[in-house]
This record gives sequence, structure tokens and C-alpha cells, in this order.
Amino acid sequence: MMPLCFADMGVANTIKKIGGSPEVKKHLENLGFVVGGDVRIVNRLGGNVIVNVKETRVAISEEMAQKIMI
Repeated sequence: MMPLCFADMGVANTIKKIGGSPEVKKHLENLGFVVGGDVRIVNRLGGNVIVNVKETRVAISEEMAQKIMI
């Protein structure tokens, strides 16, 4: 298991765990990051990570990406 921020671009990964406070977990869940879901890094721009999750592109901070374990 490793944080999403260390994943290779373009490779599909499965979310295994989401860390952080209950508020952070709920926010990520609302964006589509759920355990068992697929996520793929599309690009990295200025400290942000752009990911494909549930057929949608979402930009999250590097800090948030560290809380998503794959």
C-alpha cells in the first residue's frame, strides 16, 4: 500500500484506504474517492494532482493525495 501521490501517471489503481479526519474522508468520498474504486493519475501541476475517478477528472492537492492509499 502506498499514497496516491506516488503512483505512476496513467496507471489504474484501486483505492484501499482513505485516511485523515472524518471531514476529510467525507469530502473525498463526495468527490468520488471510495474504497474499492478505481483511480488514475492524469497529470501533476503546481503541487496539485489531477486524477480520473468515476469517469470524472478531479484536481486535488498533494496533501489530499497523500491521504488516499492505493
